[in-house]
Amino acid sequence: MEYIKFGNTGMDVSRICLGCMSFGEALPEWHQWVLDEEQSRTVIKRALELGINFFDTANIYAGGTSEEITGRALKDYANRDEIVLATKVWGRMHQGPNGAGLSRKAILSEIDKSLKRLGTDYVDLYIIHRWDYNTPIEETMEALHDVVKSGKARYIGASAMYAWQFQKAQHVAENRGWTRFVSMQNHLNLMYREEEREMMPLCKDQNIAVTPYSPLASGRLIRDWSETTHRSETDYIQKSKYDATADVDRVIVERVASIAKERGVSHVHIALAWLLQKESVAAPIVGVTKLAQLEDAVGALAVKLTPEEVAFLEEPYVPHRVVGAQ
Repeated sequence: MEYIKFGNTGMDVSRICLGCMSFGEALPEWHQWVLDEEQSRTVIKRALELGINFFDTANIYAGGTSEEITGRALKDYANRDEIVLATKVWGRMHQGPNGAGLSRKAILSEIDKSLKRLGTDYVDLYIIHRWDYNTPIEETMEALHDVVKSGKARYIGASAMYAWQFQKAQHVAENRGWTRFVSMQNHLNLMYREEEREMMPLCKDQNIAVTPYSPLASGRLIRDWSETTHRSETDYIQKSKYDATADVDRVIVERVASIAKERGVSHVHIALAWLLQKESVAAPIVGVTKLAQLEDAVGALAVKLTPEEVAFLEEPYVPHRVVGAQ
């Protein structure tokens, strides 16, 4: 395993982050392809054996059961002082006018509930899952600052927003002497590169750690075009991200396959190697449902693409509508 400083912090993270959206109870309102607790623990244990120390979940994943399963497994298998544990806030956790968002009320309530589910006194990274248009950013940033100062989070991060929003939040925090974001969890892969226009240059300039989600485009980058899975057939979020651009994305998938064949490696290795060579990318967030997928992702660290291969992979890309930022 390789490790890297997390943006402008002194914290070290593994260059592969295990995304925990795959763990939890298959609730009616949630993904039906998630792993149960026994299966999830097997994956988490193997991740630790492979040297992964960075785990990313969210309060909303599987109605909170992802946090519960992840927390119990890490408590049983890991040294908490060496684990970098991230969770998120924003999504709707209960019905009613205060059941979601980034108000002071919501943030201070949800951090305590997340910590209880995770079975820990603190998280290393507390991330706002989306931008809240109904709450002043000053209120959000002060509440997050108080979470850090209370010892309930070591750092804060942001996810899935426009670059102007991210910079506005950073500016507010800096002016008020509050805690600034150290990371950006954005939607980035070979099939979706809109973040390269503004967010990635901003993160490079400010030394912000980038932790891309959907690094394999929910599996579409690494499968034969005609192949389907239970997830691809039932995951409505995946469909909303990629169905509309399927025709123009197909050639990218074919080029991933072409280089993988030439190299004698898996498609996963090529897709992740492309991300890992990008400046500011600290650790792609990889979600898996099988041990082989996890081991394949870690194997990508050994693959270094040439400039010619990078250009070949990137050449077919055409502009896409923004997906992620709201």
